[in-house]
Amino acid sequence: MKITFLGHSACLVETRDHHLLIDPFITGNSMSTFQADDISCDFILLTHGHADHFGDTEALAKRNDATVIANFELAGYCETKGLKNHPMHIGGSASFPFGEVKLTIAHHGSSLPGPDGLPIYLGEPAGILIKAEGKTIYHAGDTGLFLDMQLIGQMNTIDVALLPIGDNFTMGPEDALKAIEFLRPKKVIPIHYNTFPPIEKDPNEFAQAANLCNTEAIVLESGQSIEV
Repeated sequence: MKITFLGHSACLVETRDHHLLIDPFITGNSMSTFQADDISCDFILLTHGHADHFGDTEALAKRNDATVIANFELAGYCETKGLKNHPMHIGGSASFPFGEVKLTIAHHGSSLPGPDGLPIYLGEPAGILIKAEGKTIYHAGDTGLFLDMQLIGQMNTIDVALLPIGDNFTMGPEDALKAIEFLRPKKVIPIHYNTFPPIEKDPNEFAQAANLCNTEAIVLESGQSIEV
């Protein structure tokens, strides 16, 4: 299984037979070296509805005939756009051709601007656990630190955790280090940093500190991959 970082919080997970795209904010993403048309996927997994995570979901899902996996309200919004979808919610898991997905809690928001400029509520934000080919990936989505990360770490052997470090809207580096302590992943990849001025952080400084927590920290540039 391979994970390719696309910039911000977007990543592509490739199993032997399927491509899973998480939070596909490509167009307008200053951290991405990709074009949305460059990407193929079978499934799109969304942590929440904010524009820097929903991103190119509609165009990619239509072009690839991909199924969107998201919380109930966000999946319902996708259905109004004519997209194939599989609704889920916090604590629930479901089986798919590539493996299993479970949604965890995340402390954040979830909305998109409506026609009148007011936000459309798109359900509870989530983290995503993906189990495929004997490996477990945890994408925390946008979240602050929460104590139940201990449970996620106790109940799952996490091979790779993708954790936000940008602060302001999510955990900052110090809280992300505490998240590592709770989750006990084998590897951690920092996400959600440097895309906008309020979330400018040094990922290498975070990685140096994370490596002292007995977790291998890997800083990926857009387009770089790791094998899991």
